[in-house]
Amino acid sequence: MFEVLVKDSQTQARRGKLTTAHGVVQTPIFMPVGTQGSVKTLHPDDLENLGAQIILGNTYHLNIRPGMDVMGQLGGLHRFSSWDKPILTDSGGFQVWSLSKLNKITEEGVEFASHLDGARMMLSPEISMQIQATLGSDIAMLFDECPPYPCEKDYAANSLALTTRWGKRCKDWVEKHKPRSGDGRQMHFGIVQGSSYADLREQSAKELVDLDLDGYAIGGISVGEPEFEMMRAIENACPFLPVEKPRYAMGLGTPPQMLEMIARGVDMFDCVMPTRVARHGVAFTEEGPIHIKNKKYELDESPLTAGTHPHVARFSRAYIRHLWRAKEVLALRLLSFHNLHFYLNLMEQAREAIERGDFLDFKDRFIQRYTVNNTEEK
Repeated sequence: MFEVLVKDSQTQARRGKLTTAHGVVQTPIFMPVGTQGSVKTLHPDDLENLGAQIILGNTYHLNIRPGMDVMGQLGGLHRFSSWDKPILTDSGGFQVWSLSKLNKITEEGVEFASHLDGARMMLSPEISMQIQATLGSDIAMLFDECPPYPCEKDYAANSLALTTRWGKRCKDWVEKHKPRSGDGRQMHFGIVQGSSYADLREQSAKELVDLDLDGYAIGGISVGEPEFEMMRAIENACPFLPVEKPRYAMGLGTPPQMLEMIARGVDMFDCVMPTRVARHGVAFTEEGPIHIKNKKYELDESPLTAGTHPHVARFSRAYIRHLWRAKEVLALRLLSFHNLHFYLNLMEQAREAIERGDFLDFKDRFIQRYTVNNTEEK
């Protein structure tokens, strides 16, 4: 169940509450990505300390390894990974598109080669829903096809139609099998497609709304398109999605992008960026990302940021730079922890700004500070 608690008067931003089988999620929210059932370098207790409310798991990867025989016998993803808060799982469609260059799309589903050993495999709407039922996630995504960018309108239209037909098959499977998450009902979100075409985005949104789902995602963004196209995809979909249902922008983004999308009515985000850039020595700050390997931090005794989590604040930039240069794993843990704290804290600030009624001012001030001062050399 989703409840809109506060609507911003100057933008489409809203403050909400999403109740799942494993707990309540306050929105807007960022979901750390635990692709393999683990957020890279971090312990579940770290996520608890960060205040993470919900994490994401990956249908494609978990189906390949450890596989659903193991997952089923060991009680699903919550028990397997020792995480008792909400989990969202994606459908696997994006990974089939991005990881397997030898895939064959048919009405039945997608036949593809495993990125691990090349073995031929199949994902269909029914198989995707079955996997996510076995995982026992709180929110399962309907199986979709993610079109590339750019693509011709005919391709995008045919892809959208296929996603809609697959969505209906997913809904039929759910109604027949009634998958559970712990002691509650598993929720299901559809994925709006349509590439960069406004009329197709509208069509996709309306067709998915007809399925009466628990929530709706905007997919096919952050697939190589310029930023203005990302924003247009959101603007072309959100007005046609129910106000009383959560909206999820899949697979992005930077801090300014998330704030801009909150202003356009988006409630939920996920992205590998905080932990991925940490593994390249990058830390997020309100003045833009910094590259800790740079020599200017060699004697810098200040913390990564003034507002970083106490878990990280005790360590200086100089020390973290030393760890990074020495290839110590602690550097990756500290940078990942800090970056996720930055993202989650930004969402908390956004929720507070919506409640105060000054979200637009908060957004504009943050983006100006973040972009104007972000001039550091890599």
